[in-house]
Amino acid sequence: MNKIDKSLLEQVSDLHKISLGAFNIRKNGEVLDRKSTKEIEIVKKKDKSGIDIFIKKDVKNKAVHIPVIITVGGLNDLVYNDFYVGENADVTIVAGCGIHNDTNETSTHNGIHSFHLAKNSRVRYIERHIGEGKGEGGKILNPVTKIYQKENSFMKIETLQLGGVTSSVRKTFANLGDNAVLNIQENILTEFDQTAKTLFKVNLKGKNSRVEVVSHSVAKNTSYQEFKSDVIGENECFGHVECDGILLDNARIVSTPMIDAKDSNSSLVHEAAIGKIAGDELIKLMTLGLSQEEAEKLIIKGFLMG
Repeated sequence: MNKIDKSLLEQVSDLHKISLGAFNIRKNGEVLDRKSTKEIEIVKKKDKSGIDIFIKKDVKNKAVHIPVIITVGGLNDLVYNDFYVGENADVTIVAGCGIHNDTNETSTHNGIHSFHLAKNSRVRYIERHIGEGKGEGGKILNPVTKIYQKENSFMKIETLQLGGVTSSVRKTFANLGDNAVLNIQENILTEFDQTAKTLFKVNLKGKNSRVEVVSHSVAKNTSYQEFKSDVIGENECFGHVECDGILLDNARIVSTPMIDAKDSNSSLVHEAAIGKIAGDELIKLMTLGLSQEEAEKLIIKGFLMG
């Protein structure tokens, strides 16, 4: 791997931790390296591009890394990854894609991930996206996440998109069983003329199932963001969706909530707040010697990372 490869891997998938567990590294549409362990087996799909990841039951405190990096222009990468998490397992899955494009041709990565959580299993899923490079070619990322949670399972999703991505469309679909819990934390930054769209559709099928979605976004310059949520309560359940955005310059953020209580015992809530950085916050930091630009950057970083 060269310096660009290592830098991208470090940013999207904590390269220095890969040796501690199972991993699959994909570069420019091909597998660069792969390692299974006795607890986590990674198998190449036979019918299409992608892998199946089998996490055995009762596995605790283990991690699997599946980063993707692209360092060429003109690539349209499509991959299907399926995760099968055994009963009582408790694991961390780190994914994400970094595109370094120095050309004038667009490169795209479409990652379709499906998670099958068995009873009593727990998953922390971290997905980071970044775009960089001096070329004018696009850096496009379109992740799709499908989640199927059995009884008493728990999944926490942390997504982070901090700069450089020309456009992205993020789609998340989930079906939750009895007492299943899904927690999603989304953080997105767009600048210049970049666009980012997210769609969450969650079916709360099980009794006492629960979902919480929190989206923090910052739109700068003339960039555009669109957030749509669709939470369907089909049983006694709870759903909470919160969308908070900061606008700078002439950017736009559009938030569209949809909640559908099909059961009279379901409780569904949506909150949205979009606005500019409060002036008193800027003044407070500027009195400490920071320029307005430095103060804005500090506020945005705290907002997205907090």
